[in-house]
Amino acid sequence: MATSMTYSQHLRAVLALGLPLIGSQVAQFAITLTDTIMLGWYDLTVLAGQVLGGTLFFVLFLMGSGFAFAVMPLVASAESAGNRPQVRRITRMGLWISAIYGLAAIPVLVWSEPILLLLGQDPELAAIAQHYSRLMALSLLPALGVMVLKNYLSALELTKIVLWVTLLALPLNALVNYLLIFGNWGAPELGVRGAAIASACVHLVSVVLLIIYSVWRLPEHALFGRLWKVDGEALGQVFRLGWPIGLTLLAEVGLFAASSLMMGWLGKVPLAAHGIALQVSSLTFMFHIGLSSAATVRAGRALGRSDYAGLRRGGLVAIAVSLVFVALTVVVFLTLPAPIISLFIDPDDPLRSQVLALGVVLLAAAAIFQLADASQVMALGLLRGVQDTRVPMIIAAISYWVVGAPISYYMGFQLGWGGVGVWIGLAVGLGVAAVMLMWRFWSRVPKADA
Repeated sequence: MATSMTYSQHLRAVLALGLPLIGSQVAQFAITLTDTIMLGWYDLTVLAGQVLGGTLFFVLFLMGSGFAFAVMPLVASAESAGNRPQVRRITRMGLWISAIYGLAAIPVLVWSEPILLLLGQDPELAAIAQHYSRLMALSLLPALGVMVLKNYLSALELTKIVLWVTLLALPLNALVNYLLIFGNWGAPELGVRGAAIASACVHLVSVVLLIIYSVWRLPEHALFGRLWKVDGEALGQVFRLGWPIGLTLLAEVGLFAASSLMMGWLGKVPLAAHGIALQVSSLTFMFHIGLSSAATVRAGRALGRSDYAGLRRGGLVAIAVSLVFVALTVVVFLTLPAPIISLFIDPDDPLRSQVLALGVVLLAAAAIFQLADASQVMALGLLRGVQDTRVPMIIAAISYWVVGAPISYYMGFQLGWGGVGVWIGLAVGLGVAAVMLMWRFWSRVPKADA
C-alpha cells in the first residue's frame, strides 16, 4: 500500500511545481495584455478591431495547441522508460502535425474580413481586424512551434528556460509596439499593424531561442536531425491524444469568441469595454491554468503509484489554493474596477467615459464567474492527470454551447441586458461545466488506497 503525503507536503509540492508554470503563463499572457493597453492608448476603435482579429487568432492557435499539449505526457512517459528515440519521435511529429494544422488555418486569418462580416460585425471593425489578422498569420507557425518545444522541455523538467524565454519576450514586445504602433524614434506609425508585427517578432525570436537551447542542452536527442522524415506511428499517437484536448480548448475559447461577436453587435464601445474586461479577467485566469498544469502532473504521479488517498488529498489542496486566489481576485475586481479599467484607456480619448462606465460593470460581472472559471479548469487538469479526456470534452461542449452561449444571447438581446447579460451567460455555462467536471473527477477516484 502506498504511503500518502500529508496535506502540508502536498501544498509544498503543488507550489514548488506550480509557481514556475504560473509565472510562465502570466508572462505569456502579459504580452497580449501589453498589446491591449498600448492599442487602447492609441485608439479605442482600433482596439475594438484588434479584439475581433485577436480573438480569431487565439481561437485558431488554442485549437492547434492541443497537439502541443499532447507532447508533454507522451515525452514524459518515454523519458521515464529510458526510451530516448521515442522522445525524439514524439516531439518531431508534434512539430509536424502542428505545422500541418497551422498551414491549414492561415487562410482563415488572411481572409478574415468576409468571415467577420458574415457574422454581423461592423464593416470598419472587420477591416481593422483583417489588417491585424493578416500579419498575425506570420505568427501562427512559430507560435505553435513554441508551444511544442515548451511542452517538450517541461516534460523533461527543464522549466526555467521556458520561463526565461517568456520573460525576455515581454519587453521585446513592448519595445516593438512602442516603435511601430505610435511611430516613435523615427519608425513608421502602423497602428494595429505594428502590434501584429511585434507579436510576429516575439514568436519568431522565442522559437529560435528554444531551438538553440534544445540543441545545446540536449544534443543526445538529435531533435532536428532528419526532421523531414514522417513517422506515421508517432504522428498517430500525438493526434489521438491531442485532438480531444484541442476540441476542449476550442469549446471554451469559442464561447468567449462568441461573446466578443455578440459585443460587436452591440457597438464599438461595448466591444472595447468587453475587450478590456476580458483581458483583465484572463490575466488572473493564467494563475489557474498554471496551477491546473501542476495538478495534472501531481494527479498523474499519484495514479501511477496507485496512491488514491494521495490523489484525493492532492486534488483538494490544488483546488483550495485556486479558491484562495479566486477570493483575492473577487475583492480586487469589486473594490478597484475603475483604476484597473483606466489603465487601458487614453485619458484624452473622447469615448473614455463611456468605456470606463461599462467596463466597471463588466469587471463586476467577471468577479461573479471567477469561481466557475477556476473550478472548471482545475477539474480539467485533474481529469487529464488520470487520463480522462474524451468525456470531459463532451461535457465542456455541452456546458459552453448548449447552455452558456444561448443564455448569453437570450439575456443580452432578448431581455435587453446588453453586455452584462452576455457575461452572465458566460458565468452560467462555466458554472455548469465546473459542477459536471468536478463531479466526474471525484466520482472516479476511489476513497481509499486499493
